[in-house]
Amino acid sequence: MNTINGIMLKDMLQSGANNLNNKHAEIDALNVFPVPDGDTGTNMSMTFTNGVKEVMQAGNDDLSVVAKTLSKGLLMGARGNSGVILSQIFRGFYQGIDSKQEVTAIDLAEAFMNGSRVAYKAVMRPVEGTILTVIRESSEMAQIYANENPESTPLEYLTVLCNEAKKSLDSTPELLPVLKEVGVVDSGGAGLLLVLEGFKAALEGNPIAASEETGTVQNTAAMEMENEGFGYCTEFIVRLNNESLKTFKEEKLRKSLAQLGESIVVVQDEEIVKVHVHTLTPGDALNLAQRYGEFVKLKIENMQEQHNTITQGAESPAKAPVSNEKKKYAIIAVAAGDGLKALFEEYRVDKVISGGQTMNPSTEDFVAAIRELNAEHIFILPNNSNIILAAQQAKDVLENENIHVLATKSIPQGLSACIMFNPETEIEDNLAEMEAAIAHVKTGQVTYAIKDTTFEGLAISEGDYMGIFEKDIVIATKDKLESTFRLLDKMIDGDSEIITLLVGEDVSDDEVSQVEDYIASTFDVEVDTQKGNQPVYSFIIGVE
Repeated sequence: MNTINGIMLKDMLQSGANNLNNKHAEIDALNVFPVPDGDTGTNMSMTFTNGVKEVMQAGNDDLSVVAKTLSKGLLMGARGNSGVILSQIFRGFYQGIDSKQEVTAIDLAEAFMNGSRVAYKAVMRPVEGTILTVIRESSEMAQIYANENPESTPLEYLTVLCNEAKKSLDSTPELLPVLKEVGVVDSGGAGLLLVLEGFKAALEGNPIAASEETGTVQNTAAMEMENEGFGYCTEFIVRLNNESLKTFKEEKLRKSLAQLGESIVVVQDEEIVKVHVHTLTPGDALNLAQRYGEFVKLKIENMQEQHNTITQGAESPAKAPVSNEKKKYAIIAVAAGDGLKALFEEYRVDKVISGGQTMNPSTEDFVAAIRELNAEHIFILPNNSNIILAAQQAKDVLENENIHVLATKSIPQGLSACIMFNPETEIEDNLAEMEAAIAHVKTGQVTYAIKDTTFEGLAISEGDYMGIFEKDIVIATKDKLESTFRLLDKMIDGDSEIITLLVGEDVSDDEVSQVEDYIASTFDVEVDTQKGNQPVYSFIIGVE
């Protein structure tokens, strides 16, 4: 077999997607920080599955069309930095084989080399020891092999590519000291290797099949939705009955909903429970929730219809969204938790995309939000370093829109940017003021460790509460409040004036009072406490 055609490429793509999906939890576990948000494997799997789903639904066996459809599907479905980089690799891959009906080993070598080049260009400050290194080193060495062996087959080429990718991956801890200290290889590079090994298995005649057990039930449901359709965005508010008021547990409802779908948010505020879930069976979700009380509000939207509208629009991005009067400005922000959503809306944010550490929004999520708005200038506040690339990719998709992605890496940065926004001033002044505000915010977070590890000499045990100051874990103890106090000690200095305290869904009123009392008795600063109801992080702290 000296060439690959479109049908064979589709088999390779399905095998690669299955291999990545089957082992996504292993990739998630490679997270350097021991926090409950290691989602590289999930992001890459959802990204690649979206691309393959588009290929299969298109029903076209032309090689060039298959590669183009994959590229577009990856572009729109990209989640997190790893997902965006993966989409760029295969964007370059498509460019390398465009218009070809069959490809040789030499053609594949050039396509993957171009994928490496395109991926590097997509990242403003490429970091070695990551997925970028793995694709660059492996494609370079495999191209040398292909050029020296012009009669080699695609399978022989892919065997070399996989071997070189494995060597490069194993060397990533030597390039990134933090990987070496924690004792892991780069997660993005590991995910890429799974895709390539899936390709190779298909060419060997042993394609990887989808496993019945792909990690968490929630991610299995997500993958089913990606393969079978986008399902329904289901949101509702339930008022608990007297019996449920005594027995209701948020976690129990989350686990039940996880068997029906993904993107789950459950927040209780006394007798009111607010729920968000993406599911193929919204009726089942409603029946489940109705056991606890009566509905106050319901909203069900068909995401497949939304997706069709978006992807059709992406083909002609100049098409203006339907709306009445065009506003001068609109703001999009990313946040998880009803409290944070309400806070951003209070600060004049027009659209809050649900997401954050544990569920990074896709490029398509941003495109959908942008198309809902009709504004001359649109600001995007990703509020997480792992979401910035997806937001920037949405800007590239809608290149005729005036989209400004502000590199907010935390919720406090996003809130500060909103505070400095002035709808009456010109765009240049707004950008300058908002970017200056971002630069003056220090961010801290308190969360729990999901595994034993050592980070920069600090021993961390599973279940410890960690205080994270920017990118550094500065304290880890068994006591949530102790970790919060020590984190505040690290963050607040003589120049600090205002503390923003965003309270998570797991924090009691008494714990909030103790933190406020500690700040008042220890520091000369003002405190603005807000109930963010965010998951994962007990406290998010902004210091200005």
